[in-house]
Amino acid sequence: MHPYLLLFLRIITGLGGMVLVITTLSAAIRSFVLPRNEVVRMNVWVFMSIRTVFDAAAKRANSYERRDRIMAHYAPVALVALPVVWEALVSLGYTGMYWAVGEGNWLHCYQLSGSSLLTLGTVDSVMAAATVLAYSEATLGLLLLTLLLSYLPTIYQAFSRREVTVALLELRAGTPPTAACLLGWLNHDGSVQNDDQQWAEWERWFVEIEESHTSLPILSFFRSPQPGRSWVTSCGLILDTAALLFSAVDGPRPRQTQITFKAGCLALNRIYRFFDDRAGTKPVDLLPNEDAPDPGRADFDLACAELEAQGLTLFEDRAGAWQQYQELRSRYASALDFLARLTMAPGLKLA
Repeated sequence: MHPYLLLFLRIITGLGGMVLVITTLSAAIRSFVLPRNEVVRMNVWVFMSIRTVFDAAAKRANSYERRDRIMAHYAPVALVALPVVWEALVSLGYTGMYWAVGEGNWLHCYQLSGSSLLTLGTVDSVMAAATVLAYSEATLGLLLLTLLLSYLPTIYQAFSRREVTVALLELRAGTPPTAACLLGWLNHDGSVQNDDQQWAEWERWFVEIEESHTSLPILSFFRSPQPGRSWVTSCGLILDTAALLFSAVDGPRPRQTQITFKAGCLALNRIYRFFDDRAGTKPVDLLPNEDAPDPGRADFDLACAELEAQGLTLFEDRAGAWQQYQELRSRYASALDFLARLTMAPGLKLA
């Protein structure tokens, strides 16, 4: 090979390896250090590749419980796969840089890269430039692992806080949970409009859900310990309860309940836009959410009958109440349906 052509190839390979390493390091930092909901394309490719495998397995399951058991492993596997992919790309990038500085043939460069990355120290470099690269690669290898390990407690703390509210909702809304049952529980003192403290807690929960599930999107796919629970279902339950209260129950609209409803709509729609529009992670083969169809007029009338049986005063214009409920639900229905299909959440009913 002509010396100038070889020099050109070494320069291009070295620069390409450097770009690959910097890109990978940037992805790791933006994933766990940058406190913003920024899309990391490299992570998206990893998650979607793994999701394809789990979707194929879940489609073969003949019950929701089996699908839930399969998909429960998706988020942990995808999270553990991240540092593996990062380190493989870093190793590939450094292999190119070692070859660019004339360390030896490709096999020797790959062995030196792997040895340095994993801090084994089994392959010695013969050039000063390669020695500097080896030390920097060893540092990056430890850094990438440390980033993930240091943020695992943060991820699981956010998961734990989310699931406490999900579990408490199940206690209050019945099994399976319904908006009418939850609204009846809120009417424990005979005035459903007076429980501002509970609605304030749900408002804070919505705000935290929005922040944590866009800055750490893998959290969205961590499933609840019990198959019948889901953070998506819980979000829909609270919002359906507020919509049912505003449209059907004769009385004032509490200010705190309105704020909570607004916070919930914003949270669901922003998470929806993060996955659909910005991240571009909408699978083309998302199955219809047959377990949770949109409530119809019959479901609404059944919920109203249950509320009347619990002693609540309802509007006499049932048709007008139904139209108002549809208008309120349209503010979050698309986001709720998309996230329910994306996370394979269990169904939700009004009554």
